[in-house]
Amino acid sequence: MSRISLQRDTTLREPAELAARGLVSVADLPALEKVAVRYAIAVTPEIAALIDPDDPLDPIARQYIPSAEELAVRPNEKPDPIGDEARSPVSGIVHRYPDRVLFKLVHVCAVYCRFCFRREMVGPGKATALSEGAYENALAYIRAHPEVWEVILTGGDPLMLSPRRLSEVMTDLARIDHVKVIRIHTRVPVAEPQRINDKMVAALKVNGATTWVALHANHVRELTPNARAAFAAMIDAGIPMVSQSVLLRGVNDDPDTLGALMRGFVECRIKPYYLHHGDLALGTSHLRTTLAQGQEIMRTLRGRLSGLCQPEFVVDIPGGHGKSPAGPNYLSVEKSFSGDREQAAETRYRIVDYCGDVHLYPPGP
Repeated sequence: MSRISLQRDTTLREPAELAARGLVSVADLPALEKVAVRYAIAVTPEIAALIDPDDPLDPIARQYIPSAEELAVRPNEKPDPIGDEARSPVSGIVHRYPDRVLFKLVHVCAVYCRFCFRREMVGPGKATALSEGAYENALAYIRAHPEVWEVILTGGDPLMLSPRRLSEVMTDLARIDHVKVIRIHTRVPVAEPQRINDKMVAALKVNGATTWVALHANHVRELTPNARAAFAAMIDAGIPMVSQSVLLRGVNDDPDTLGALMRGFVECRIKPYYLHHGDLALGTSHLRTTLAQGQEIMRTLRGRLSGLCQPEFVVDIPGGHGKSPAGPNYLSVEKSFSGDREQAAETRYRIVDYCGDVHLYPPGP
C-alpha cells in the first residue's frame, strides 16, 4: 500500500494525493498539476470524508477539488475582483466602508475553495502572515481612525492562528477605545472543527469589544456533527454567529438545496447573513450563476421559509466599490388621482407577494 493511501488523517495538498484517494481521475493529473502550480489545494480529512467519489456532480467536491476548468479565464475576470488593493491604505488593511475595516492577518486557510476571490493572494508561495512591522502599522492605522467601530479579521482564515496569537490580536484591538466589535470570518469550524477547542474559544472572547463569528458554508452537508459541536462551543460561550455563503452552480443553485442550508444554519443558532453572487475571480466561470438566477431563487425562498432563514443576496461591485443588495424587487410606483385631476397625485405602490400576486399599497377606498 502506498504512503499516500495510508495518510487518511492528513490534509490533501497535491493532485496525486487526491487521485490516490479516488477523488480525481489519474487521467486528469496532467491538467490538475497545471492548476496546482497556480492555485493552492488543501482538502482536510473532515472535508474529504464528505465527498462521494462515485458522484461526478458531488456538491462538496465542486467546492474543494481542483478542476481543469480553472485554467479557462474569461476576459472580465480579475486577479483582485472586488478591488481590495484599491482600498488598502496600509498593508493588511482594507478600508472600504466608513465604520469598519478588514484586517487581513494571515494568507493561509485550512481548505482552499475553488471559487475564492483571493485565490491569487493566498496559499503556498505567498506570504503566510503579516510581518510584525506591517501588523503594527495596521494597528496604528486603526487607532488613527476613530470612525472605525468594527474590525473584521479575515485573510486567509484568522482561525488558522494559534489561540495564543489570536488572543494577543484580540487584546490589541480591544484596547483601541473606538473598536467595539471584532468580527471573524472563517471556514475552520466546518473544515477543521477540532481547532475549535477550549483554548480557541477562550481566545475569541475579550474584554472591551464584542466578538462575532461569520461562518462560511455553502451546502448543508458541511454542517456535520463535528462542525455543529464547534458552533455550539462558541455560541454557548456567548459568541454570536452569522453565516455567509456563495451561490455556486452545481452546489446550491436551487431553492431546495439553498433552503436546506439556511434552515441548517438556523437550527445551529447561526443567523443567515450574506448570500454572495460569485465574484469575477480568475478561472471561476464554471461555478458562477447569473444574477437573474440568484434573484429568482431568493424570490422562491421568500414566504416559503421562515424569515429567520432569509440571507441578503449581494454582489460585490468590481473596483472596490463595496457590496450592493441584488435581490428581487417587489415594489414599483404607481401614480393615481382621486376624482379631480387637478388634485395632487397620491403615490401608491404595486407590491408583488411571494405567490406572484400584485397588490396596491395603500389599497385605496
